[in-house]
Amino acid sequence: MAKELPTSRLARGTKLGMAVAGNALRAQKTRRSMRGRSEAVRERMAEESMIRATEQMVMVLGTMKGVAMKLGQMLSVLDLDLVPPEHRERFQRRLAVLRDSAPSVSFDVMRAVIEEDFGRTLEEVFVDFEPEPIAAASIGQVYRAKLRDGRTVVVKVQYPGIDAAVRADLKNLAMFRRILQSAMPWITPAVLDELRLNLESELDYVAEANTQKQIAELYRGHPFIVVPDTFPELSTQRVLVSEYFPGRGFEEIRALPAAERDRIGEIIYRFYVGSLFTFNEFCGDPHPGNLLLGSDGRVAFLDFGLYNRMDPAHVRFEATCIRAAAEDRAEELRDLMVQRGVIDSPEEITPEECLEYVLAACEWALVDEDLTITPELASGAFILAVDPRASEFSGMKQQNLPPEHLFSRRADFLTFGMLGQLEATGNWHRIAREWLYGDEPVTELGRAHRDWLATRPAPTPTTAPKKKTTRKRAAKA
Repeated sequence: MAKELPTSRLARGTKLGMAVAGNALRAQKTRRSMRGRSEAVRERMAEESMIRATEQMVMVLGTMKGVAMKLGQMLSVLDLDLVPPEHRERFQRRLAVLRDSAPSVSFDVMRAVIEEDFGRTLEEVFVDFEPEPIAAASIGQVYRAKLRDGRTVVVKVQYPGIDAAVRADLKNLAMFRRILQSAMPWITPAVLDELRLNLESELDYVAEANTQKQIAELYRGHPFIVVPDTFPELSTQRVLVSEYFPGRGFEEIRALPAAERDRIGEIIYRFYVGSLFTFNEFCGDPHPGNLLLGSDGRVAFLDFGLYNRMDPAHVRFEATCIRAAAEDRAEELRDLMVQRGVIDSPEEITPEECLEYVLAACEWALVDEDLTITPELASGAFILAVDPRASEFSGMKQQNLPPEHLFSRRADFLTFGMLGQLEATGNWHRIAREWLYGDEPVTELGRAHRDWLATRPAPTPTTAPKKKTTRKRAAKA
């Protein structure tokens, strides 16, 4: 019998409160038992206590689902320095559970959700419905089924009560920050505000089905990107039906030879980052559970509950800022941010600090050479940009990044984290020049993408005059 999901604010707050209280008591007990021990033993005990505390937090995040689990999924992509290096692989394995194998809810319970929303029995809609879920996520489980016309589909079903649970989590965000910050001090008000703005939209499967259908049409016929189509006529507030795409998951992809991982890494980069500058829209939820590698080499992208369409003027602003950073135009970069309202106290921010802050987040895509993205590189950039423990850029961290730009930065960091998990290598700068400067592609995938774009009406990538710089980042451009 599956445990009932706690949905009230008090119940869910109490669960996290008990977790943090347990961590505090454990730390006190550890400190008491350290008396009289050798320095080496004390260090080992402190390390083991911290690991147990962090792993307990992972367990709480996973069992709560909702907002708490979404934070856990972010952790599973960004290999953050939460535990000592020798324990990081074990910790990452624990976090990986949050990607697509969350604690399951019984089939009978989920079946009731489907039949209540459909107003029909399962057998009236499907000729076959596999009771074992093929994946699980922060707010639902995914099943494979067959329609009466013979088509194989996937059916995503929300956990009963998850809407109330998410809304309770949203009200508890301030407490989440206090509880989680001991292990994750980068959980800042800006991060939580961004989650508050976007997470509730994931509860509307009707909207997601329509969004995914539009994106499937947008990428129809693409040579290496596929988005499974949806069946809006079979989708409800809590049930989403879409095409089934057979493919290998992320863990299998990670085991592929380097050249194949590099190719998939470039596809991930083009989809999650390049689509913003090509189509003024992007998926805000990059993580390994949301893609599959097909037998034909195409990569299928899934889950569009967090999808953002940006004002083209905002996209042009981002591209202009990135070009200014690539070309070391620090004064111009700061002026742009002041005019946009990103910097509201310019007297506290020097042009060089502004430049270095932007580079800390995106310099990996401005280095004009082959670069292997490692987990350490990805997490280091993230922590440097947002962690208040890092003294760098303290002035910039106090500024007011507009929500739409914060959302796109989150997508960038999570994409960077996925590439780090793959340890993918590429000249990311040369790829990015396609959408930042309108350059001709230099990779096979880039040329295939260009040829596909030529067959359909699409916005022209933002262009700007090229300029030599004093740094290596764009010196070869």
